[in-house]
Amino acid sequence: MTDREAVKSGAKSLQTKSMSKNNSYKSEEIYFGMSREDDERSLASFLRLFSRDEFTDLLIPRMTDQEITHVVDQLSSIMRKHLREHEYHTIFLGQNKAD
Repeated sequence: MTDREAVKSGAKSLQTKSMSKNNSYKSEEIYFGMSREDDERSLASFLRLFSRDEFTDLLIPRMTDQEITHVVDQLSSIMRKHLREHEYHTIFLGQNKAD
């Protein structure tokens, strides 16, 4: 889907650039509003790009204290709503049962 097609369809589009040699993600289009499946795939790709060290090292120092709190509150709220406690500890935090 081109950016023009995405705009015509009402989808929000974001073209990503190729990832570094150390990352296996290829260039792809990230777009929202076409289907649930595409939204899920696009969100996963968006979050992977967002969490790259190079990006977070650039963005976070520029954020206000309120923006940092807002992002943490939003993500924490979503995790509390959709994850069981053991999923949070084992999958998100990477803790083993023995920890």
